[in-house]
Amino acid sequence: MPPLVTAVGLALFVTYATWRAFANSHYYAAPYVSPFYSPCLASNCQDMKGGADWPLFGSWWGLSPALLVLVFPLGFRLTCYYYRKAYYRGIWSSPPACAVAEPHAKYTGETRFPLILQNSHRYFFYLALVVAGILTYDAVLGFRDEHGNWGHMGLGTLVLLANIALIWAYTVSCHSCRHVIGGKLRHFSRHPVRYRLWGWVGTLTARHMLLAWSSLISVGVADFYVYLVSSGAFDDPRFF
Repeated sequence: MPPLVTAVGLALFVTYATWRAFANSHYYAAPYVSPFYSPCLASNCQDMKGGADWPLFGSWWGLSPALLVLVFPLGFRLTCYYYRKAYYRGIWSSPPACAVAEPHAKYTGETRFPLILQNSHRYFFYLALVVAGILTYDAVLGFRDEHGNWGHMGLGTLVLLANIALIWAYTVSCHSCRHVIGGKLRHFSRHPVRYRLWGWVGTLTARHMLLAWSSLISVGVADFYVYLVSSGAFDDPRFF
């Protein structure tokens, strides 16, 4: 992907996500909750029937509750190998082009502060798994109606399901996930199950860039859909 397109795409998403994260409104329309605001870790959240409403930070947190949650997926994506390449080249112009020398006299890579913090990616991976699990729970709650009764489905249900499918695909396609599954194996023949899983994850890893952008767009679409329904700008079509 051309660096300019990458830079513009990331800038557009960051602008939208910043607006929605600080808006602190229109993030719940029963039974749908925006992925930007789940789980809710403060007591100033809108009542979400059966949702991941866990006020661990109590009432002292006066800012948008989304700011407590987004640090985890944001940290995961900022330190992601693909996104690092994307914003290094697209925003920092590092390197500016192939066979063009760096302006630094000595190349230090990611061995000094602050870039050494990129090594935290392996830990953000585990936190991203937790967030993905919670968003899966939210998607399952989409099979209820606005009164909490099960056995119903609307367009929003499909939006949340598509979003979580892409999030899981992106998360497990992560290089850290591939390393956890089979990176330390010395004899694949002695671990056939892990070797098979390692191969499957490797297939997804080859599409890591596609999944990174697809899941990023799907998160924005899911949030915007909930915003439209919650604000009354759009009525969620119910299939049954």
